[in-house]
Amino acid sequence: MNKYTLSNGLRVVVEYIPTVRSVSFGIWVKTGSRNETPENNGISHFIEHMLFKGTANRSSKDIADLFDGIGGNVNAFTSKEYTCYFAKVLDEHLPLAADALSDMFFHSTLDPEELAKEKNVILEEIAMYEDTPDDKVHDEASRASYGDHPLAYSILGLDERLTAMNSDTLRGYMDEKYTIDNTVISVAGNVEENALLALLEKHFGAFANRSKGEAPDVSPAFRGDYLFHKKKTEQNHICISFPGCSITDKNLYAMILLNNALGGGMSSRLFQEIREKRGLAYSVYSYHTSYADTGLFTVYAGTAPKQTKDVLDLTIEQLGELSVNGLADDELHRGKEQLKGSLILSLESTSSRMNRLGKNELMIGRHYTLDELLKRIDGVTMDDVREVTKRLLASPFAVAMVGSNDKAAAQIRRDQFVSSSI
Repeated sequence: MNKYTLSNGLRVVVEYIPTVRSVSFGIWVKTGSRNETPENNGISHFIEHMLFKGTANRSSKDIADLFDGIGGNVNAFTSKEYTCYFAKVLDEHLPLAADALSDMFFHSTLDPEELAKEKNVILEEIAMYEDTPDDKVHDEASRASYGDHPLAYSILGLDERLTAMNSDTLRGYMDEKYTIDNTVISVAGNVEENALLALLEKHFGAFANRSKGEAPDVSPAFRGDYLFHKKKTEQNHICISFPGCSITDKNLYAMILLNNALGGGMSSRLFQEIREKRGLAYSVYSYHTSYADTGLFTVYAGTAPKQTKDVLDLTIEQLGELSVNGLADDELHRGKEQLKGSLILSLESTSSRMNRLGKNELMIGRHYTLDELLKRIDGVTMDDVREVTKRLLASPFAVAMVGSNDKAAAQIRRDQFVSSSI
């Protein structure tokens, strides 16, 4: 991996992989729903959509035709903390991809007619999301954990906020957030780096928008609230959330290993106890999300209303077992091998490598080699796992539920581990 800076200060990270014929190219911008306000919530995702709707040089169909015509892929995504526009093409077509993506990035017209149509598309996306309770409950879990902090904002936004947005609103936000300081270009694949830098200077060298000096992000306090969204569903969808680790936390891998053992796979405690042994749920799992300055550990289950109490009791039982006895040696060993395997296998894709480069440069400004990552994983001790378990259970947890009846969930004592955690 090599890191460069263009003449205007724009950061570029590149990984040359001579054994492939593809190139993955990404433009990363450090803005997402966390950087929004109650008044413009959803604007980062709206801009992501609009950059595909035509430029001064290309219509939206021209953009689609270009990538379809070379057998490539172009897409984008918005998260809580960043937005990424990316393409994967054959190495010989990298100049076309760089030309098209830079055109979209700098010259999108944000045409009012296209904006009105795309606004309706996003409103339909929100409606679809509202009709998917096993998705919606995760947003409710963020709100139960972080209250009115921007990290709890929906990435899609709210109907009434989106309806009020216009082209000037989007341009103003881009002028504020789409700056050289907030942007990284990441490239992975079969590239000749001198030629790539010349190509990037051609398309991105005139980029001159610099940060006006934003206030630093305020870290959220974990609230441990209870939220119930009543909806007519066949299942109750429940999330139980705890404080986790930030992306720079020294114990991040201990937290990930704890997650693997509790609910990270088919051999995990929750999957085995709730689904395999008792057949009480089709979907039950846990996951850990890391942000710049905090993290969230969440357990999810979807089950019939009459089985909700049993599922919650078993979940609490497994958490209690963790709080008293921690992990077994074989669980820690198996988790390390699982994590190392998934990490190495993910790096066989140029897209995954491009994503890792872009996110690391944008969010932490440094890069670990594969050997360094494997060493960090192998170096996790049982004491490290006990430490993150103690942190996990040191405050009342948050509960969020989407379903028809919350009788069982409302009776959970959210502070029950506070005095007994190891």
